[in-house]
Amino acid sequence: MDFFQKDEFWMREALKLADKASYNTAPNPSVGCIIVKDGKCIGMGATSFVGGDHAEVCALIDARKNNQDVTGSIFYITLEPCSHYGKTPPCVDQIIKASPARVVLSMVDPNPLVSGNGIKKLRLSGIEVLVGVCHKEALWLNIGFAYRMLCSKPWVRLKVASSLDGRTALHNYKSKWITCEESRKNTHHWRARSGIILTGIGTVMHDNPLLNVRYVDTARQPCRAVIDDGFIIGEDINIIDGSKVFVFTSVDNKEKKHRLADKNVEVILLPNEKIPASVDLSLVMKWLADNCFNEIHVEAGAGLNGRLLSDNHVGELVMYLAPIFLGDAFPVAKLKRILSLKDALRFSILDAVSIGSDFRIRLYESNKWNYLFETTSKVI
Repeated sequence: MDFFQKDEFWMREALKLADKASYNTAPNPSVGCIIVKDGKCIGMGATSFVGGDHAEVCALIDARKNNQDVTGSIFYITLEPCSHYGKTPPCVDQIIKASPARVVLSMVDPNPLVSGNGIKKLRLSGIEVLVGVCHKEALWLNIGFAYRMLCSKPWVRLKVASSLDGRTALHNYKSKWITCEESRKNTHHWRARSGIILTGIGTVMHDNPLLNVRYVDTARQPCRAVIDDGFIIGEDINIIDGSKVFVFTSVDNKEKKHRLADKNVEVILLPNEKIPASVDLSLVMKWLADNCFNEIHVEAGAGLNGRLLSDNHVGELVMYLAPIFLGDAFPVAKLKRILSLKDALRFSILDAVSIGSDFRIRLYESNKWNYLFETTSKVI
């Protein structure tokens, strides 16, 4: 195994640690760190909850707990170590005190408070730094954090479960279940990763979903949110269960707003000045980013799906396709008619796998991804 292959091997191990922590770190990025000396792992760690230790400190604690001398070691970290005081002291200072020979990183931190400063500080201390090992994998792991830092918007992941002819529900709403049980359980991974699960009022009224995480282990449930243009949401629905819920609406009803507040529901008034009686989705995205939500998981009907796609808010699609045809039924999204293929909404395929009797395809919006990748690929 040559030098670069060794770096890649250990970085992939660090990425596995970061991935395991990804349900619990928001709004912080999920980071993994492995300390290697003489070809062996002597310490490992991943980002803990907000306010807790970062991955590098966890790895150092792990190494010292096992009486390991980290001097002259190699740190493999999936994101540039922080160099500023936040809820914890700068991790880069702890690394410098440990006197490693090298630090290998997947990517530069897109947070402008860090963004290269940690790398510069390491090099000024005489520590060799290599950046860019497993960069793509690291970026996908923290795609929401990077997008919020660089674009001041959350990363919107739209989940769809449909037939082969792109239908999601029968007109009589008796559509449970189109996809198989394995697919339904798999989607809870994406729910758990997100900071918030977003749906539309139509889905709430017809399906009365729970929209929580049940099939993966997580200590943190994401918030729930509803786009409710006319503020017609019921006050005893399943998602109003005492945990935090946001309702985005264009209608100001102070009495109802106060009643819902007693049930931990926050109503946010964001009317669209151009379209009467409608929520401005651009303002919703700004509000979500301003409130430090990185990844938005959308499970909605054709109406909201169409609005999000048409307004170019969707960065990623996770589509579960069942091997059936439904014919005249509700579509994945309501979109305006186009007369030329050049006007089609296009996505690129990220991966495709079989899940149970279904097929899952992940797709991404190329312009958004390319901007993130190129911006975080800068050589320092």
